[in-house]
Amino acid sequence: MSKHYYIIVDTETTRRDTVADFGAVVVDRKGKIVDQFGALVLGHFGKFALFSDPSLDSSEFWSDQSAQRRQKNYEAMLEAGQRSISSPALIQQWLWATNARYAPVLTAYQLSFDFGKCEKTRINLGIFSERFCLMKAAKRQIGTLAEYHAFCNANGFLTAKRRDPSMTADTMAKFILGVSLEDEPHTALEDSQFYEAPILTKILESVTRKQIMELGR
Repeated sequence: MSKHYYIIVDTETTRRDTVADFGAVVVDRKGKIVDQFGALVLGHFGKFALFSDPSLDSSEFWSDQSAQRRQKNYEAMLEAGQRSISSPALIQQWLWATNARYAPVLTAYQLSFDFGKCEKTRINLGIFSERFCLMKAAKRQIGTLAEYHAFCNANGFLTAKRRDPSMTADTMAKFILGVSLEDEPHTALEDSQFYEAPILTKILESVTRKQIMELGR
């Protein structure tokens, strides 16, 4: 296959460490999206509570109160036809078909997290012959730049404890696309499409496929 493709997977999870919301986009190295898939997962979404941390204040995104708001948001997306519900087996069928058609390199922003949560949900990402972690690649290729550090300091995108530059997908995407970019919604398809895909495209402007695999080890 002369053209190289990448599949970016993102997941939002339940309190049982399974996947409630699965999203993926297939892109070429220029960032053009050639295929995408987003669905709430049958037997997990609505059955188990969305992930939250009970120790967090109600104003925090991952608080219990926020989980209730996110649940209602997903229900509204279902009502509006912005999401459907798919079984893990149906998601797996799409992944098999995508692999057969594009033979993409698998990536995710914190690949080990998404890989493990999918495994617990009986979604096998191990079918892709090559994979790398987009977060590791982004930290090494973008996170080391002086202008990235200056951007984070100027806009207050710093870690809470050590006040280091933030290395989240949200901050990386804002560095690339501009600070006016809305905060990452933490819905799987939108995160992969509007935040992680631009990060991958930016890195691929200056490195080869082989180099990004090394960066993301």
